[in-house]
Amino acid sequence: MTTDHGYPAVRMYIAGEWCQGGTGRTAPIVNPATEQVIGAVPLATTADLDRALAAAEQGFKAWRDTPIARRTAILHTAADLLTERAAEVGRIMTLEQGKPLAEATGEARRVADTLRWHADDARRAYGRIIPSAPGTLLTVRREPIGPVASFVPWNFPAGGPMRKISSALSAGCSIIIKASEETPATACALVRCFADAGVPAGALNLVFGEPAEVSAHLIASPVTRLVAFTGSVPVGKLLAAEAGKVMKPSLMELGGHAPVIVCADADPAVAARRAAQAKFVNAGQVCTSPSRFLVHESLVEDFTAEFVKAAEAVVVGDGLQEGTTMGPLANERRLKAMERLTADAVSRGAKVLVGGERPDRAGYFFAPTVLTDVPPDAELMREEPFGPLAPIVPFTGIDEALRTANELPYGLAAYGFTESAATAERLVSGLEAGILSVNHCGGSVHEAPSGGVKDSGYGREGGPEALDAYLVTKRVSHLLAS
Repeated sequence: MTTDHGYPAVRMYIAGEWCQGGTGRTAPIVNPATEQVIGAVPLATTADLDRALAAAEQGFKAWRDTPIARRTAILHTAADLLTERAAEVGRIMTLEQGKPLAEATGEARRVADTLRWHADDARRAYGRIIPSAPGTLLTVRREPIGPVASFVPWNFPAGGPMRKISSALSAGCSIIIKASEETPATACALVRCFADAGVPAGALNLVFGEPAEVSAHLIASPVTRLVAFTGSVPVGKLLAAEAGKVMKPSLMELGGHAPVIVCADADPAVAARRAAQAKFVNAGQVCTSPSRFLVHESLVEDFTAEFVKAAEAVVVGDGLQEGTTMGPLANERRLKAMERLTADAVSRGAKVLVGGERPDRAGYFFAPTVLTDVPPDAELMREEPFGPLAPIVPFTGIDEALRTANELPYGLAAYGFTESAATAERLVSGLEAGILSVNHCGGSVHEAPSGGVKDSGYGREGGPEALDAYLVTKRVSHLLAS
């Protein structure tokens, strides 16, 4: 069933059934390109959450005991279904989140490969035999940790949920995922692929609701064995504290404020084009988005000119319109944040070279914005913008650039441009970040780990490390001799 806007009806998925929820409470879903309400998302009651927990407890037993070859086959079928439905999923994503259709469809296809990777990698979650005393067999086993409670934001409506779902199910865990109430239909479309592929009832449950109510209830439950969260630093700290109270391990993928250091020997035009391309993907609403551009003083003029040219070439519009390269911000909160950060920087002496304002049209649009002369005490230099704002700041020496890059409490991603192998190694060793790219601003890939340090969280998603949080390491010492 779809609405007049071509947007599908949204339901929760509990114990293998699609449901509206106990009381029928809903919240509106808004198309950020038009500001029109296009649907409604059901909000879970405590009883709904208890049903999901009971289902996850039973579903874990069934899924854990499913032979690994069968589990892998089911997950590959789900990935194939998602690939087949990528265009449909992409359109849903654009309607509710705003990103251009090509980006959205590409995201759906990409996360299908994420699922394939994790499903295959789980077949290599080996234990080991340790040499020991005669008559004793000493082994290490890796087993699924149990039911997982996971919470994801709205910026990657397919990528966020899939990281958690694919890791949990590949490891043999069951999972309750609370996806964003602002982008719920994409999560429903993903879950439908798993259901249609044959994932047993209860192994995968999807709920929506008041975030604080849902997280408090799921984390406190003795059924939950792992808490997995992607989102802001303040919320991550709250959830980690709640998990700590009941001795639950947690996986925290939190925000950042990624510096880009453009060294004196770099090509300023190439660096600017690559950095700008990454800056305006998803309207800058990416936790690893480059957001502080530290450019050697000898290159800053050329770098800035090329960056402005790239910003001016961005086509802002409805993600469903052909030719659009940057859609709206996902919600009014982000729009107001862009206005606040820009106004604060200007009040402190910054200059806006391009953009800096909301276009005169409906929708949560904000123009790609480039600023110079941004002082270090501007909010933009200290708070993750999570939007299309690019402050460019000159530096004189690499030690100064590294101090500036590392002075914030965040440590998710960082980027550097240099033609020197020695300088590149200096950046690699000197930058405090869990993700580092040299001579490009590459995003996350499913075959390698992503995660932060300091306030940007702990644990890793992607690569072989992705399954670590979802597996328990068990040491077994077996005395064979009587």
